[in-house]
Amino acid sequence: MEVRNAMQTDEYDYDPKDYTEGYPDESGTEYICNLNLNRDMEIVIQTYVHSFICAFGLCGNALVIVTYAFYKKAKTMTDVYLLNVAVADLLFIVTLPLIIYNEKHDWSMGSVVCKALRGAYSINLYSGMLLLACISGDRYISIVQARRSFGLRSRTLIYSRLICTAIWALAIALSIPTVIYNERVEETNRLGETIAVCQAQFESNKTARLIKVLVPSLQMTMGFFLPILVMVLCYASIIWTLLRAHSTQRHKAVRVVLAVVVVFIVCHLPYNMALLYHTVALFQQRECEGEKVILTTLTTTRSVAYLHCCLNPILYAFVGVKFRNHFRKILVDLWCLGRKYIYPSGRSSRMTSDLYIPARKSTD
Repeated sequence: MEVRNAMQTDEYDYDPKDYTEGYPDESGTEYICNLNLNRDMEIVIQTYVHSFICAFGLCGNALVIVTYAFYKKAKTMTDVYLLNVAVADLLFIVTLPLIIYNEKHDWSMGSVVCKALRGAYSINLYSGMLLLACISGDRYISIVQARRSFGLRSRTLIYSRLICTAIWALAIALSIPTVIYNERVEETNRLGETIAVCQAQFESNKTARLIKVLVPSLQMTMGFFLPILVMVLCYASIIWTLLRAHSTQRHKAVRVVLAVVVVFIVCHLPYNMALLYHTVALFQQRECEGEKVILTTLTTTRSVAYLHCCLNPILYAFVGVKFRNHFRKILVDLWCLGRKYIYPSGRSSRMTSDLYIPARKSTD
């Protein structure tokens, strides 16, 4: 018993919401393959996971941006890249409430918001991976090519804004297919109700069949495999150089960036592998149970991929000593600022004295 090859694919956020598909048995009679059996459980899991990501990612990436804006001047290209990574993550995080809404309710915000939602994730994916590839290249120049790194990196820093602008422009260009083909569509769920969802919509022709494969292939190639290849080559050379140099200072310099890259790979590799398998099997006859497993895997690994947005600031706080000090200073400043607005000038010291004097008396 196999599923017909008419499945529509959302290349970045494959959503099997209330989707059923027919499959024939040995006699050729077509039955319904219900792909929505675990939908309620998936909604609960995704809602809580995405809410966690939204809350912690918003605070963490905002702290990174505030750190670079007011406390730590971006002196190197790596600083500039990490700042842009935080901006890219924040761009995606602000769309998470809409994703949570789409998972629990009908999509009532129109095709424009739908396109913006899907486009935001696509831009975040491409820009984040391209920026991490640039970071690995910058680290390669500064460590492996140490003798020539000063001149190269000083010239590169001059064009930092141009480089980052080019990366964002490329990410937007690569996301154009996502913006074009995602829209608000109406479907009939298993209860016979007409619902609206935000997903990719393709026409039933040969061009559409080609695009359904081309778009996820473009995502995996430009948004994952090519940047990962650059990172692996650069960091392999860096590790070899560090092992020969026995330099503790150089180990510390690359530790934060390497940790960020590893976390990004761990978060995105499972989803891209699942997406690759699904793309290869897109136009093949598939069994109903196998299709359920694929869609469940895509849903689970997609949530894991979202986690990278809130993990980068944690890495800065626990791995980078300077970032940890800056975060601590931000929290102290926020505490002092809050006391300034809560208590009028001069009143805070009197209230503090009133609070502590009785305590000292009682102790005596």
